[in-house]
Amino acid sequence: MRRLLLLALVVAGLASVAGCGGSTSGEDGSGPVRFLVFGDPEEIGAYRELVSAYREEVPDAEVELIEAGDRSDLIARLSTSIAGGSPPDLFLMNYRYYGQFASKGAIEPVAGRLEDSSAFSAGDFYPEAMEAFRWKGEQLCLPQNISSLVVYYNRTLFRRQGVPEPKNDWSWSDLVATATRLTLDANGNSIRAGDPDSGGAKAAIYGLGVEPTLIRIAPFVWSIGGELVDDLENPTRLTLDSPAAQVVLAEFFALRRGYGVAPSDLEVEAEEDEARFANGRLAMLLSSRRSTPGFRTITEFEWDVAPLPPFRERAGILHSDAYCMTAASDRKDAAWAFVEFALGPEGQQIVSRTGRIVPSLIEVSRSNAFLDPSQPPRRSQVFLDAIPTIRRVPTISTWPEIEDAAEGVLENGFYLGQPTLEVARELDRVTRPLFARGESG
Repeated sequence: MRRLLLLALVVAGLASVAGCGGSTSGEDGSGPVRFLVFGDPEEIGAYRELVSAYREEVPDAEVELIEAGDRSDLIARLSTSIAGGSPPDLFLMNYRYYGQFASKGAIEPVAGRLEDSSAFSAGDFYPEAMEAFRWKGEQLCLPQNISSLVVYYNRTLFRRQGVPEPKNDWSWSDLVATATRLTLDANGNSIRAGDPDSGGAKAAIYGLGVEPTLIRIAPFVWSIGGELVDDLENPTRLTLDSPAAQVVLAEFFALRRGYGVAPSDLEVEAEEDEARFANGRLAMLLSSRRSTPGFRTITEFEWDVAPLPPFRERAGILHSDAYCMTAASDRKDAAWAFVEFALGPEGQQIVSRTGRIVPSLIEVSRSNAFLDPSQPPRRSQVFLDAIPTIRRVPTISTWPEIEDAAEGVLENGFYLGQPTLEVARELDRVTRPLFARGESG
């Protein structure tokens, strides 16, 4: 509810932005380029390193890194500053969230600058990521990464328990079987925790961590031939009531209520999945490349990544963030100069080496800066192999609200065992008005 209220305030604030100018200093205004980002400490460290390298490359350049506490904080800061006429010059945002700003004209298109750039061209980037940041046919932002959902796994635990590491061609049933074998009691014995109300053995290590959210469920729905929405370009509703989606929901919810391989809601509240994995109490975790910088601080065990296992055909979901310039910025030329460095070969290599990104620049993604086997994960090629199967969610201004509204409903199915068809109907009820209110890109 808090996030929905925040997003309502964001939209209300942006409504007053269209047509507003920035400060009066003009394009040659003085002061630093203000760059707004959020992330875990390890992620923020990657951007600090990038800014530092840019200052060395261009000694007269000034870039101020503005660090938001989390995504909600970033959205609130961005909305407030735009409405107040003093926005940051640049911000980094996931494609699932930028539509609320694009629909209000708050983002400066980059197509013209991209066409004139000597640092790179549109064809140098993965088209799957570029497409996600086109609004009504116009390139608004430039992507820094093209991650996908993968399975992080504790190699040390696998070896200790005599469980083979996941193969590139493993399936959903393999994932469930592996998670079941690696759900362990305090003595390291494999258990079937089962329904939390059954009085079964308590797990000290769970086999799998996964969030019951639309973006975690979507690739499995696509894998079995289903769809997440009725129309990707002009969506009006979720379609998780289809027979294919119902099969996926039943299996997905069974991870907690049936197989017992995932932590309960109370356990997740006490220790989030990423922390549980880092602490050695979770054998596998579904996440994107974003988890890598934090996991590289792990010293107690070895870990790696495996492809997302399909139900039927391989399918992945796009995770991509982009550099966006605010339309009201008075330092667009200076901001663009930083973007050219950040998304050029040198900048992309710097951030790649920190583990933060799967580079959107094709050349760098195939280089040792990203694929370096001496740094975990050893199987980074997994991310590149997934790119041809990647799909995206709709670009619609109200998508953040749709995700938030859906999360509570999906949690009822995952943690409380609400029947899948009831979940789908409730999802339709709470999200259809949000689709109707949204503007598609």
